[in-house]
Amino acid sequence: MEQKGFTLWFTGLSGAGKTTLARLVEIELSARGHKVEVLDGDVIRTNLSKGLGFSKEDRDTNIRRIGYVCRLLSRNGVVAISAAISPYREVRDEVRRSVEQDGAEFIEVFVKCPIMVLAERDVKGLYKKALAGEIKSFTGVSDPYEEPLSPHVLIESDREPVELSVAKIIGELERRQLVPTLVAGRTEAADSFREEETTVHFTLFPALA
Repeated sequence: MEQKGFTLWFTGLSGAGKTTLARLVEIELSARGHKVEVLDGDVIRTNLSKGLGFSKEDRDTNIRRIGYVCRLLSRNGVVAISAAISPYREVRDEVRRSVEQDGAEFIEVFVKCPIMVLAERDVKGLYKKALAGEIKSFTGVSDPYEEPLSPHVLIESDREPVELSVAKIIGELERRQLVPTLVAGRTEAADSFREEETTVHFTLFPALA
């Protein structure tokens, strides 16, 4: 199968598990021979979008920058994985159109998790401070988060194990024939992914994404 570039766009509240899932999917796709780049929201904020604040305008600019990089990577045969909150539906749709304009596919993955579960996971206590009014412009509490209306993949990270979530995402990519389907068992590289996946499940899953 010819390897195609595409954009896998994770969206969801902070702490929902976007980065964890993005890294696990990266491992699996790399094991299958794909060139993959992960654009993590926090990393982008300290590099490409350094200096931007958290107004709606700055948030939109940040997402447009991530989207532009995804577009460049996708049209050059690279799998671009974005793991950023990307709270506004209009800008997500704008990024999707720009990626598809170049003939690449855009797959939206909504990582859903209730606020109260996120607050329990949050070792830094940011959600509790935001809910108490101590932090302003906090997405999902004092700033809006617009859920996708029709995500290609819905992940409920408070209800399903991370292994199932990864399998759902890979399954969607296989269905679209963007990655090869493993028919007769898994490759050695993919088996090692399973071992690493289990480790990450227990050590990183509660972390903020």
